[in-house]
Amino acid sequence: MIQVYVYSVNYGIMLMMSTSKKRRYHHGGLRPALIATAMTLVEESGVGAVSLRETARRVGVSAPATYRHFADKESLLAAVAAEGFRELGAELAAASRRERDSLSAMGMAYVRFALSRRGVFRLMFGPELAKRASYPELKSAADQAFQWLQGGVQDRRRAAQDAAQDSDLAAIAAWALVHGLAHLFLDGVLPETDAEAMTEAITAARRPIVADAKPSPRRAAK
Repeated sequence: MIQVYVYSVNYGIMLMMSTSKKRRYHHGGLRPALIATAMTLVEESGVGAVSLRETARRVGVSAPATYRHFADKESLLAAVAAEGFRELGAELAAASRRERDSLSAMGMAYVRFALSRRGVFRLMFGPELAKRASYPELKSAADQAFQWLQGGVQDRRRAAQDAAQDSDLAAIAAWALVHGLAHLFLDGVLPETDAEAMTEAITAARRPIVADAKPSPRRAAK
């Protein structure tokens, strides 16, 4: 009688623990938990460490449970990259409101994000998501982040009273500048200890970001 009673109590406790674990993700909480865990894996060990099974194990659910939200590893990585772009967009938005020269401030925020979220940053622009157009959530998040840089370009043009530049080309040039800087620091080509000072000096330069997109007749003839 005592053994049966103890067994039933233990079984009841185990059942309660199992049920409580499932309840944590009953109302849409599993998907963000999987994304957050996959982001941690990317930061800790790189994209190669991410799998649906390992992500599920870390979250504390069965591997089949992940397929209700992600068809495969690539779709999970796309969600991670989309979250990265949303975080980057939030950083750019905050920077644009803090400083008078919003473009320079956003350039600094861009480089800081790259250095603080190395794994996710590489994933956001890496070959793992070559078919990023297949993921509307990812494309939308990336486009919104780019729009902040475009807004910074327009602010600088207004301040310089320069309406001649093409807005899209200028924004792409600004993006290329800070993106290139970020990778130079990430890859150790430029010393990371100089990242703040170098980024501020380069992005604060008042030279036109994009020259006339059409070559002059003399250049075209060469």
